[in-house]
Amino acid sequence: MLNKAILMGRLTRDPELRHTQSNMAVCSFSLAIDRDRKGPNGERQTDFIDCVAWGRQAEFVAQWFQKGMLAIVVGRIQSRRWQDQNGNNRTAIEVNCDEVSFGETKKSRESNGGYAGGYGYDNGSQMRPEPAASQVAPAFDLPSGGSDFAELADDDGDVPF
Repeated sequence: MLNKAILMGRLTRDPELRHTQSNMAVCSFSLAIDRDRKGPNGERQTDFIDCVAWGRQAEFVAQWFQKGMLAIVVGRIQSRRWQDQNGNNRTAIEVNCDEVSFGETKKSRESNGGYAGGYGYDNGSQMRPEPAASQVAPAFDLPSGGSDFAELADDDGDVPF
């Protein structure tokens, strides 16, 4: 069976780091993820996904992430069932994180004024400001001569498809 989730969203609160009785670190956080389509009244719809990281991954998330930061999570979806204090059956569905990484650079986050209530991405892809002239990568030209590679002819006559 296949159970793999890949998510990109903003943390809705600061991560919460706890430790189990056996001193295993566990970190809980929640991601806000916009849907691609708008609702029937034109409003943007957002899903809030609970995530859990364990061990060193939990310590990493607690140390380096905070509310509003864009995170990329790779993990698996799992459910937990329990009874609350009143005897009601409860179910929680969350992503158990295998990988958590930054969705934007610190420089990009700071240049956009931090998290100012906007998501900073459109249709699921992060918006990047245009680079300044000093930041444009230099052109790269292949050296002439001395190469083991030969130019291919445009003749596709031997190709069987």
